[in-house]
Amino acid sequence: MLMGDEAVGIQVVKSLNQDEMPKNVNVVDGGTGGFHLLSYLSDYKKIIFVDASLDDRPEGTVTVIEPKFSSDFPKSLSAHDIGLKDLIESASLLGDLPQMYLIIISIKKFQNLSLEISSQVLQSIPKAVETVKSLVAKMNKLN
Repeated sequence: MLMGDEAVGIQVVKSLNQDEMPKNVNVVDGGTGGFHLLSYLSDYKKIIFVDASLDDRPEGTVTVIEPKFSSDFPKSLSAHDIGLKDLIESASLLGDLPQMYLIIISIKKFQNLSLEISSQVLQSIPKAVETVKSLVAKMNKLN
């Protein structure tokens, strides 16, 4: 179970599911990652991940990176970073990786005993949602 600020990605997904997305877009709550997501990396040509990142940026900062390899992912993606990195490594062994974007929301700490999201991280959710929508629009224009 994701606690506190780590759940920001799930909150972004919930917000996206409340909005109308283009028909060619699937919004999926990947939970804490895992190999059950491997099929998405082979079935889709473009993927946008959203996750919390424990990094040196101010809490609530929204950053977009375009990773090509698992080593391009931030060192401290929330508590389940090993799963996502392993997923990318496995997918790369099986074939070509899709074009990937990673939207990270900076958090300060893991909150093992809290279900509440801090106000700075909570305020970043609309920006993360708009960032996803902007990337989707950009991708649709290029197709």
